[in-house]
Amino acid sequence: NVDDEIGKKGTEERLHELLRETIRDFFARELPEETIREYDRNRKFPRELWKRFAELGWMALPVPEQFGGTDADVMTAAILTEEMGRRFASIAVDWVLVSMDARLIAEVGTPAQQEDLLPRIAAGEYLMAFGMSEPDGGTDVLGLKTRADLEGGEWVIRGQKLYTSMADDSDAILVLCRTDEPVDGKRARGLSLVITPRHQDAIQVRRLELMGMRAAGTTEVFLDGARAPEDAILGERGRGFYHLIATLDNERILAAAISLGIAGAALDEALRYAKERTAFGRPIGGFQALQHLLADTASEVEQARLALMKAAWLQSQGRECSTESAIAKLACSEAAIRATDRGLRILAGYGLVEESPMERYFRDARLGAFSPISNEMLKNFVGERLGLPKSY
Repeated sequence: NVDDEIGKKGTEERLHELLRETIRDFFARELPEETIREYDRNRKFPRELWKRFAELGWMALPVPEQFGGTDADVMTAAILTEEMGRRFASIAVDWVLVSMDARLIAEVGTPAQQEDLLPRIAAGEYLMAFGMSEPDGGTDVLGLKTRADLEGGEWVIRGQKLYTSMADDSDAILVLCRTDEPVDGKRARGLSLVITPRHQDAIQVRRLELMGMRAAGTTEVFLDGARAPEDAILGERGRGFYHLIATLDNERILAAAISLGIAGAALDEALRYAKERTAFGRPIGGFQALQHLLADTASEVEQARLALMKAAWLQSQGRECSTESAIAKLACSEAAIRATDRGLRILAGYGLVEESPMERYFRDARLGAFSPISNEMLKNFVGERLGLPKSY
């Protein structure tokens, strides 16, 4: 009845607020700005952090209850991702990857894969990187060249992956590769997802030094005869791309949440500075020009939040949300870019100093415009959903 629904909604809201408070308390206590800055400079954070996240229940969110998880919906995952993005976006990026791996295993994995991997993911003991992009293809993922051939009861994988986060810290890499020839000329047919053990001589990993999201551990991976067991395919052989398609809405919602977190953090930092910094005998926040910058950012952050929450709510209800998730990713990523740009204008010279978090927010926000898919491609998708001709 209505009273039950209202009560349920109130309980969910309280749980979401409690999650926000828990994350903020954790960062204030165990990952203060000085520590975050150190990890960002070193382009790495310790793997032990995943165990701490597991102790707090964060690693269990995307894992079904029967495997030691909480099977939380995307609304809860978006809140966690936003709060991580607000403090340290590099961690949020890697958590989203772990979350997507867990979801794929839960949805299309074999019972043996689920029983083996999901409890370890929930416990923070197992990390799996995801190798999809290649030097010759990002958005055009169907043009990938990495192949896996069955030889002597094992998959032998040869190829190269680019922009693969966490590969040097992971236990395995989920490699999207061609295992079979295209069917009826459809390049999407014949691609498979292979869970490939990371620690073998046939896999070489090179850390890439990115401008933003530096601690996410983005790498280039070389697979020169890497081996995986015959039963290492995740989901149906030859249909790996279709399994990925089913996760796109969730991925875009969580990517939007990272950007929203960055935008919110930039607004908070710019407001704080505008209230404290003085010029001509008063706080600079008293000048109309800066007030307009802050008002524009506040308006855009709120609009982006509403777009994100609508998409997340629709998916949590099991409803179609592909257009809404695309719009949310567009709105949040563009809001983050504008929020950090305005933030630098307000902080001026101090915003360029590394001890200011705004400098990191500005760099990290840039990833959102083209990852996990470019905003231009999302606009093409939305245009098509509006009834316009396919543009690619």
